[in-house]
Amino acid sequence: MSGVILPENTATEVAEPEQVSARVGTGSDVLSAARLGPLGYSLADQVLAVGGMFVVNIALARVRTKEEYGIFALSFSVFTFLSGLHNAAILEAYTIYGAGRYHRQFADYGRLLWRSNGWLLAGLSALLLVIWQSLRWLHPAFASPALLGMALTCGVLLTASFVRRTFYMRQRPDLAVRFSAAFFVSCMLLLALAIRADLLNGLSAFLIVALAWGIAALFILRERPGRIVSADGTDFLLQEPGYWSEHWKYSRWVFVTALVFQFTTQAYFWVVAGVLSVRHVAELRAMFNLALPADQIFAATTLLVLPQMALQFAAQEFGNLRHLWRQCSLMFLTISAIFALGVGLGSLPLLHVVYGGKFDSVSPLLRWYVLLPVVMGVGHAANAALKAIEKPQTVFYAYLTSGVTTFALGIPLVMYLGLRGAVYGMLLSGASYAVVLGFSFHRFSRPKSADLAIFAGNSES
Repeated sequence: MSGVILPENTATEVAEPEQVSARVGTGSDVLSAARLGPLGYSLADQVLAVGGMFVVNIALARVRTKEEYGIFALSFSVFTFLSGLHNAAILEAYTIYGAGRYHRQFADYGRLLWRSNGWLLAGLSALLLVIWQSLRWLHPAFASPALLGMALTCGVLLTASFVRRTFYMRQRPDLAVRFSAAFFVSCMLLLALAIRADLLNGLSAFLIVALAWGIAALFILRERPGRIVSADGTDFLLQEPGYWSEHWKYSRWVFVTALVFQFTTQAYFWVVAGVLSVRHVAELRAMFNLALPADQIFAATTLLVLPQMALQFAAQEFGNLRHLWRQCSLMFLTISAIFALGVGLGSLPLLHVVYGGKFDSVSPLLRWYVLLPVVMGVGHAANAALKAIEKPQTVFYAYLTSGVTTFALGIPLVMYLGLRGAVYGMLLSGASYAVVLGFSFHRFSRPKSADLAIFAGNSES
């Protein structure tokens, strides 16, 4: 990445447009020598950050009943939904604008977003606790301990995502790895203690993860967001008084996208719970867990290339942007195909080892489920590229198409084929998402001369 430069003294490097263009034009290969180090850091960060919750999931599935684990999976799907909203309201525009149009004023812009993030999550946590208490009074069966754990810890988990994203925008994935490594070690120690004392349940699972992130924060206190000070002494608000308006112009599309995104995969957990049972939810989540490694490779690569794509768009280096997208697509397709082949061939022994024989019955379905990363991989590459060129509305249309597919085909498939129908439905929903994104990127990645003139005018203003 050659976007936001923040050296050790935290001063922001100010580059002229020609310098930015020159930097963007070099090293545009995903697997170039210059990127192998940051990509390794990014992969390590994803493995450690997601690995903690992954191991907690596996441990919970092994020591608790399918019904208990199914309830935890539903509670975690609520967190996934809220994470999507947080990404829409804060992280997505923060990444695109912080690495693109505001990269010269990133120190001040980052401090403003850090404060906004804090207030947003404090309000969200209070609202979730009120909702849980109301459920406890009105419908006690729905006020599960797992849902309480999610309400108590949601703000901590989402703040950790903001901190890690900031490190990538500062071109310091090594700090993200330090943060995630401290989290993972703390999480494993706390999990071992909980299992030994027979205290692991839906509530304690969330508390363990949140406490581990809190301990990890002690290792990056000096580098936390909000401490970076602009070197030139300029006031970002005086230079960009309408920054939040610009932020919202982008975020509004990502926000509604986060709402319809749930219908691509997460909605199937609730459909399965309503049509079948929470035992089947547990089985679907068990397969979901084993497909996570491929998704985390996609996420790690996207964290690395999205700021670069945004800077390429800001510098109008559309050829380099398309080249980077093609490389990401090929990389995602190759990795997901190899992963699907390996898991598919060893589905039964893998399930038996990971879950202690509790979920062996879904082995035939797992061979189909692991095709989902193959189907969606190319779509994820186009997703990142479309966000970088500030076309979030096209991502919304892709998820909307996927959601329509879920209602038109997915729900009937679950009703008639049970859990197998849910897997087939997820594949169809994922395929529709990928097709729409692929066509959209081909359409928008070659801007017309009028579009370039408008963009140039916006950049000057």
